[in-house]
Amino acid sequence: MHMDGLPENNSVAISGKIVEECVFSHEVYGEGFYTFKIASERLSDQADILPVTVSERLIDKSQLKIDTYVDVLGQLRSYNNYNSKKNRLVLTIFAREICLTSEEERKNQNQIFLNGFICKEPIYRKTPFGREISDVLIAVNRAYNKSDYIPCIVWGRNARYMANLKVGENIKVWGRVQSRTYQKKIGEKIEERIAYEVSVSKIEIPHTDEKKAEETTEE
Repeated sequence: MHMDGLPENNSVAISGKIVEECVFSHEVYGEGFYTFKIASERLSDQADILPVTVSERLIDKSQLKIDTYVDVLGQLRSYNNYNSKKNRLVLTIFAREICLTSEEERKNQNQIFLNGFICKEPIYRKTPFGREISDVLIAVNRAYNKSDYIPCIVWGRNARYMANLKVGENIKVWGRVQSRTYQKKIGEKIEERIAYEVSVSKIEIPHTDEKKAEETTEE
């Protein structure tokens, strides 16, 4: 997947319906940025609820109303949340292009391509039903010596292959951005939280002949 005008190592194309109000996020050199959430439908009729960050220079905030459909081209970015007691990685889809669409015109797309480096040893496991999974954190370079750290989940035979890769290895992945709810116990309380990750459908190791075929991901 290649999207003209976007960095080739981190590209997201996603469509969805706005389900959470657009609010002010932060300002950089006088440029305001806003965040909102969209529901991106899966084939299983479930939906991923995903955060989007957009500059005030791209679109008027007043147009980003709940139940509006949008198409977004951009990147999946990470930053550290210093507001919490513990340093926590936060992900958002950073819009480079955004347009409004009608319900009749809406697309059902959620695609991402990353070209980065494995920065933690992959964790391989099996579900109680025997499904093979590998979790891997990929660092994707950005301008000005910055990097985005993207958690990915890999399934089946690709999970076995991923488990044998080493830290520092260059890897390309294709997939979709997804949300996942989980519970975390804090003291006597249990909090429900949302994690964001890339569900990988295809992997490729550059400069080798080993290329993994596309595989259906879990919906």
